[in-house]
Amino acid sequence: MDIVLGLQWGDEGKGKFIDLISENYDITARFNGGSNAGHSIERNGRRITLKMVPSGIFMKEVQNVIGTGTVLDPVSFKKEILNLKAFDETVRPEENIIISRKAHLVLPTHKLLDIFMEEDPDYTTIGTTKNGIAQAYSNKILRQNVRMGDIYSPDFKSKVQHIVERDYKMLAEGNMILPSLEEINNEFFEAVDFLKTFNCTETEIYLNKALSEGKKILAEGSQAAMLDIDHGTYPYVTSSSTTASGASSGLGISPKKIEEIYGIAKVYCTRVGNGVFPTELFNEQGDEIRTKGREFGSNTGRPRRTGWLDLPALKYAVMINGVTQLVLTKSDVLSGLKSVAICTHYELEDGTLQTVSGVLPENAKPVLKWMQGWNADFANMKSSSELPSELKEFLSFLEMELKVPVTYLSIGAGREQMLKMK
Repeated sequence: MDIVLGLQWGDEGKGKFIDLISENYDITARFNGGSNAGHSIERNGRRITLKMVPSGIFMKEVQNVIGTGTVLDPVSFKKEILNLKAFDETVRPEENIIISRKAHLVLPTHKLLDIFMEEDPDYTTIGTTKNGIAQAYSNKILRQNVRMGDIYSPDFKSKVQHIVERDYKMLAEGNMILPSLEEINNEFFEAVDFLKTFNCTETEIYLNKALSEGKKILAEGSQAAMLDIDHGTYPYVTSSSTTASGASSGLGISPKKIEEIYGIAKVYCTRVGNGVFPTELFNEQGDEIRTKGREFGSNTGRPRRTGWLDLPALKYAVMINGVTQLVLTKSDVLSGLKSVAICTHYELEDGTLQTVSGVLPENAKPVLKWMQGWNADFANMKSSSELPSELKEFLSFLEMELKVPVTYLSIGAGREQMLKMK
């Protein structure tokens, strides 16, 4: 099994890369997260955002697994499938998607609870997508939730209604303006009926059997390493394990069976929502990168915060994931700048220096290394030999610092605009 995961705060271009290489695999498998993720893919000049559906869906011979470590919102999933079919009528999701029986469901009131907690001053606000993901995961841990396999149980409807009515009552007592309980229940159960048209099984057995038969699996992570619930910049993180170890637990595959670990990072940094961001740019330079890079949330449309590449955080992400190959994206966005910067270390208030960090100290001063910018016409570039010398120097510096080879470089938004470096 190979793994693709983000090394920063998400939005690094995982979907595009998976779409590109998935033809080399028999199965692509999503191991974490829910509809809070957004993998944007461009095909034939058109753009689509996948949320729950693995990014190998456009390859007809590839099976796509939604694994046990995910949380599935039936309503959102139904909308995504209908949108996918409208985007490409040749796609056959009912035939090419397999869902874990053990994946937990996002219930109708989970989104409402998310909104309530984000807006109530008694709770910590972190800027979530308000998709109910944290509520589903927290109820999973509390052993108060229902799973995908439960939809076939005769008492499924009564179980869900009990949970939803309990949540609804609590929210009403908190003076929240609520939609009709009947309306959200009807929408949910209609979406559950739609879910029943998909193959639902113990995906752990399916995946391990596939490996024993010599088939190749590509594990797909959502969000990114610095948003990991344990190892990320807590509390400004997601609710699941986003690292390579999360692929093992989220899919039920032994770590012994992991081979290549592709880590994806932009040549600069972006972040959505709240949290420490040492290299953030608050000037016209940041605005220019945001506009040129189309740095707006795939799911929410929120403007992403932008900043220079953060090497201490990137070293940390490479270390905890055991990355074997680096995939760098958005090199075209910085093209035309006279100089570009990389944060090589942080200078703390007491004068000490940090060169590797997963904590990201609040008042640290980012120490920047300035490098010569590059200017290239990437539109028709076909080979890494055509890259400008300044960009090659930038890549060599990163390889030297991270001790991992850059094997792919994205030079544009299109799926064909990915150069193989080694």
